[in-house]
Amino acid sequence: MGAPRDVEVRRSKRRRRTVSAYREGDRIVVLIPASFSAADEAEWVETMVARIERSEQTSPVTDDDLLERALALSDQYLGGLAVPESVRWVTNQHTRWGSCTPVERTIRLSERLRTMPGWVVDYVIVHELAHLLEPGHDAGFWAWVERYPRSERARGYLLGWSAAAEITPPSEFTPADTD
Repeated sequence: MGAPRDVEVRRSKRRRRTVSAYREGDRIVVLIPASFSAADEAEWVETMVARIERSEQTSPVTDDDLLERALALSDQYLGGLAVPESVRWVTNQHTRWGSCTPVERTIRLSERLRTMPGWVVDYVIVHELAHLLEPGHDAGFWAWVERYPRSERARGYLLGWSAAAEITPPSEFTPADTD
């Protein structure tokens, strides 16, 4: 048996058959119908807590995984034209999501991205890959980045994350307003 967990069970008269669970801070909240017996509750709590804990156990993405992912994204969205020499996680980027040295064809990603959804990490990778084709942040550069279909959504996520963490987001991750 593992360590005790902080679990809150919420019964609802509106719920008839469905059970759901989610993480709320350090606590797992399990929502069940009010009509469930104590045995049903115990069974469903165990099932749903295990499901949440399983979903949170992801294997760490290695630098080799990042390079492989970058090559796949380059093929898919940039016609295979952006080929990095290396892509790696770094711990010293506190104000940037990523950086690229086009001459060396190297890309570095902030460790802060590790906890973010994969499509957000993919956006940052595409952004840095685009620097291998266009070093600045001009219209040509943004045309490459916009080939990634979730660009706008990922920028919104990063802006929201920055606001929640009360840090100034890097300006180079959003195109200049054209209004």
